[in-house]
Amino acid sequence: MNSTLIFVIVIALILLLVFISVFNSLTNKKNQVSNAFGTIDVQLKNRYDLIPNLVATVQQYATHEKELLTKITELRSKALQHDLAPEDRVKLDNQISSALSGLMVAVENYPDLKASQNFIDLQRSLNEVESQIAAARRAYNAAVTDFNNAIEMFPGNLLAGMMLLKTKQVFTATETERGNVNVKNLFQSQI
Repeated sequence: MNSTLIFVIVIALILLLVFISVFNSLTNKKNQVSNAFGTIDVQLKNRYDLIPNLVATVQQYATHEKELLTKITELRSKALQHDLAPEDRVKLDNQISSALSGLMVAVENYPDLKASQNFIDLQRSLNEVESQIAAARRAYNAAVTDFNNAIEMFPGNLLAGMMLLKTKQVFTATETERGNVNVKNLFQSQI
C-alpha cells in the first residue's frame, strides 16, 4: 500500500473518532442540561404541592387546638359561676370532661404536637424546599455553563453549528423570586 493512502486513512479515522467523540460529548451535555432543568421542575412542583399542604395542616391543627382550648376555657369560666343549678353543673362538668378527654387523646397521640412546634416545622420545611430549589438551580447553571463552553469552544463549535445547538441561558431569579415567600398570604389563601 502506498504510504500516502495509509496516511489519509489514518487521518480520516482520527477525524472520525474526533467527530464521534465531540458529537457524543455535546449530546451528553445537552442531556445533562435537560436533566438539570427537570430537577428544578421537580423541586418547584414539590414547593407548590408541599407548602400549601403544610400550611393547611398547620392551620387545621392550630384551629382545632385553639377551638378546643377556647371551649375548655369557656366551660371553666361557666363552671366557676356560683349561681349554677346542680343539673347545669353536671352538664357543664360532663362537657369539660369530654373536652379534656379530647385534649388528652390529642396529647397522647401526638405528645409533641403543639401549634408552635407545627409552625417551627413549617418554617423548617420551607427552608428545606427552598434550599433544594437553590441546589437544583446551581446544578442547572453548572450544566448550562458546561454545555455553553462545549458548543462555543473549538472543535465543539464546528459540530454544534451542524447540530443546530444554541447556547442556553443560565437561571437567574426574577424580582419576585428574589423576595421572601409570603407565608401570611399562603395562610389567607387556605381559609
